[in-house]
Amino acid sequence: MTAAALLCIGTELTRGEIVNTNASWLAARLTEQGFDVDDVSTVDDDPSRIVAALARLGASHGVVVATGGLGPTTDDLTAASVAQALSVPLVRDEGALDAIRARFARIGRPMSSSNEKQADFPAGAEVLPNPVGTAPGFAVSLGGARAYFLPGVPREMTRMFDEQVTPRIAPLAQPTTAQVRLRTFGLPESRVGEMLAGLEAEAPGLTIGYRASFPEIEVKAHARAATLGEAQALAARAAAAIRGRLGDAVFAEGDEPFPVAVARAVRERGFRVALAESCTGGLALHLLTRSPASDYLAGGAVTYANAQKTSLLGVPPALLERHGAVSREVAAAMAEGVRRACDVDVGVAITGIAGPTGATADKPVGLVHWAVAHAGGTVARERVFSGERDQVQTIAAYAALALLRDVCLGRA
Repeated sequence: MTAAALLCIGTELTRGEIVNTNASWLAARLTEQGFDVDDVSTVDDDPSRIVAALARLGASHGVVVATGGLGPTTDDLTAASVAQALSVPLVRDEGALDAIRARFARIGRPMSSSNEKQADFPAGAEVLPNPVGTAPGFAVSLGGARAYFLPGVPREMTRMFDEQVTPRIAPLAQPTTAQVRLRTFGLPESRVGEMLAGLEAEAPGLTIGYRASFPEIEVKAHARAATLGEAQALAARAAAAIRGRLGDAVFAEGDEPFPVAVARAVRERGFRVALAESCTGGLALHLLTRSPASDYLAGGAVTYANAQKTSLLGVPPALLERHGAVSREVAAAMAEGVRRACDVDVGVAITGIAGPTGATADKPVGLVHWAVAHAGGTVARERVFSGERDQVQTIAAYAALALLRDVCLGRA
């Protein structure tokens, strides 16, 4: 396999001012393409340290992908540092400069003279166009490696990697590995690990990895074999075995987000849905509407106060008085009320105590009730979730959407 390395450039990264999402995204992409990513480095905006990192990585890898430092400001030093590492001058590329000017013209903004430096590249570099930003990338030969330099803005970096870098490095991959990523919800990481124990021993060449991204757990089946076809077959068999062991906890494969998996189940049933939320404050609706949802989602209501539960959803005051707002009975009444008010097939409701205050002797912080009402009846669930307020809200929204998905799939 060809060894690949990542170099993320920026003082904002070394100081912890932003999260380095570029590294995880690029490492996953390169691994999927058959490269052995064995070094992920971060360096600040210091030319001497950038040059030293480039020399080290270029000497021991076939491919190096670097991000950051291609902007117009004085701390954007990547191109100059690469030129120093190669002992060549910076050269202005008039075609790149014209493209930068044209982009500013399209968006109706004046171009600052500082943006002109974004068209300066090490002599001999291959310029990589940026279709969604002002900073072109470039590629050079560095030691034994082909090195690619991309902007640090994730939206620009991902587009340029897929369109500009992937076609150029594909012939270098020599893939003999394959990976299947399965996304799960509803089981803690420790329990997922226990349920998959022994799977690697049964399949030589298989490695099972885990990535917790609250409240989801991703399981990665990484297979290595003599040929790509054999590796793909091994990864596919492992994925089937994982699905068999984890069952309904697996909701998707690859990059599909949980709300998209929920939406797919709703669409397959042809349902129209509405939501009523209290402790989650509209978070479940927000999760669904991060992707287009107008074909199945009618709307909903955030009924934080009891008066709104009554006036907007028709929850009887006597029910609230008898059981309290955080109760199975009120969750069910909210789901039925929003279904009726929005004239839809399915109503979903969430009510609970997200904390840190609001608990009573018999209703602790983290107690959440959620319900789904449909033509076949109303299904309600409850649980005491642990964690800070935002964690309780997030997992409560997920739990309600998971119940909606189960109803659509005929599992609840």
